[in-house]
Amino acid sequence: MSDSLLAQLQQGVEAMGLSASDLPLQAYVSYIELLVQWNKAYNLTAIRDPEKMLAYHILDSLSILSFIPKGSCLDIGTGAGLPGIILALARPDTHWVLLDGNNKKTRFVQQAVLTLNLKNVEVVCCRIEKYEPENKFSIIVSRALSSLADFFAYSHHLLDQDGRLLAMKGPDPTTEISDLIAKNISTKVTHLTVPGVTGGRSLVEIVTKC
Repeated sequence: MSDSLLAQLQQGVEAMGLSASDLPLQAYVSYIELLVQWNKAYNLTAIRDPEKMLAYHILDSLSILSFIPKGSCLDIGTGAGLPGIILALARPDTHWVLLDGNNKKTRFVQQAVLTLNLKNVEVVCCRIEKYEPENKFSIIVSRALSSLADFFAYSHHLLDQDGRLLAMKGPDPTTEISDLIAKNISTKVTHLTVPGVTGGRSLVEIVTKC
């Protein structure tokens, strides 16, 4: 399985305009293999097929790599460590806190951090409503929260002065964005193309509160 996934992963990242030589492709394959193993007992993701995991988890996470600057990042509702683990592997100059309130998921994420020897990741089992970090973040990202309004409400106070909120969404987040506009909150939408992911993806950057 490893060689086949590695070849597909290389094709996928190059199709996205990324340099395969700059990314730890073998570590991503190791992550998929670990997720497949744990998923049998813990049901961490509804996606069972390793090739679909590659597209919907690895490539999907990498689709926002260019939006991640050097600094401190928070992944809210990280689940199986997505997108935080994937981005942390790609960018060792960033520090990540991966936050989730589900204990079985954070146990898996902690194991993945150990297996992949990640030094720039901290795993926290806590609900976002109760999370009180010592320091604020330059980037807060989520692909799991149900609405943009909730994402903003739960996390904007955790940003540093020049920080940004990044929400990974489906192809048309128009309805959710309208809820923010009604509260005078500005957004910027970037449409993403991810090989193997049907239906389209978008990244919503919550820019400022006017």
